[in-house]
Amino acid sequence: MQPFTQLPRHRPALVAVGHGSRDPRARATLARLLDRVRALRPGLDVRLAHIELNAPLLDDTLAELAAEGREAVLVPLLLAPGYHVTHDLPAALAAVPELRARVAAPLGPHPLLVEALADRLAEAGWTAADSDSAATGVVLASAGSRDPRSAATLRRIAAALGARLGGTPVVAAYASAAAPTVPDAVAALTARGRHRVAVASCFTAPGLFATRSAAHAPWIAADPLGAHPALARLVLHRYDGAARARTALPATPARELASI
Repeated sequence: MQPFTQLPRHRPALVAVGHGSRDPRARATLARLLDRVRALRPGLDVRLAHIELNAPLLDDTLAELAAEGREAVLVPLLLAPGYHVTHDLPAALAAVPELRARVAAPLGPHPLLVEALADRLAEAGWTAADSDSAATGVVLASAGSRDPRSAATLRRIAAALGARLGGTPVVAAYASAAAPTVPDAVAALTARGRHRVAVASCFTAPGLFATRSAAHAPWIAADPLGAHPALARLVLHRYDGAARARTALPATPARELASI
């Protein structure tokens, strides 16, 4: 992949939107991720915002950008479509009609995401021999959503990760709001003779759900994606896609939202 080059200052600000967490590690982890994004794209205005629980809150960040007369692209630090992506982010933009902005697609599915997931598993102890073993399996743990598009996305990510791991079965599972749960997915793999089950963490940062999911791992558990270099490149890829869509349309004061 070619290195990212510096962009003119008139480019829209990149607002990376995390959910927010009571875990103090979460905000620090996302801050490190955005430091990587800034290093890849010098001169780009990159800001962190949260839907809830942590400062700066998204509403405050959008109001600040509007007051500065800026434009923005919101990049959800979320893995799949769900209520936050399809409702909360557009609603936040609608509350600031003077701000010209778009919402980028969520992070998944994408090969860069799969690269980060596989690397985190390798850091936890997964080896090439495990990919060749008939005794191994992986549970891809994520937060979960009642939106059927979210489950479909996670299944696509699981399939791509399985292919990356040499055909190892990977089952998508959820910490809340959807089935199967992580323990149920572990049990299902075990029933298929897969007695060495790893848990891959499809979370951008540490938090309650990531910690609970990891605790159910009977073998190894990967860390959340965090400031992985591939995730930083993926954030910029989502930003660029939404920014290109913005410039391809006629100038208009109307709200502009990327397709999800």
